[in-house]
Amino acid sequence: MELLADLGLAVLLPALEALVLVGLWFVEGLKQWAAQGQSVPDPTSRCLLVLSAGSTCSAAIAYGLSWADLPIACTAQAVMAALLASLLILVAGTACRDRIKRSRIRRRLRRERLRWHQSQREGGGHAPATIRRYRWRP
Repeated sequence: MELLADLGLAVLLPALEALVLVGLWFVEGLKQWAAQGQSVPDPTSRCLLVLSAGSTCSAAIAYGLSWADLPIACTAQAVMAALLASLLILVAGTACRDRIKRSRIRRRLRRERLRWHQSQREGGGHAPATIRRYRWRP
């Protein structure tokens, strides 16, 4: 009977976690679809929160299952916690890469704008070709 409970929990708990995760991504996809190309306010932070809470809860459940002497369910939860943690690392890495990329672009455009303003103040009126390309005209 104990083996049946162990196998049942080993299948049921990761299946519920996967179902919740798929449901979350479905809801986030619906938000982006409903926005019709507009930006959705910070879906990455919600994803990071869910993944971090999910991996922490899976690890805590695995610890509890080890105390209850259910080794198969404990192993399944530990694997699920490891998968969620690796997914969390991938999502966080992608978000950091995008933020660094955006910051570099903004810094480059700010430098070019400052160079253009300096060339206008010096009276030359001639800016380099890269700056002229980004010049805003009303």
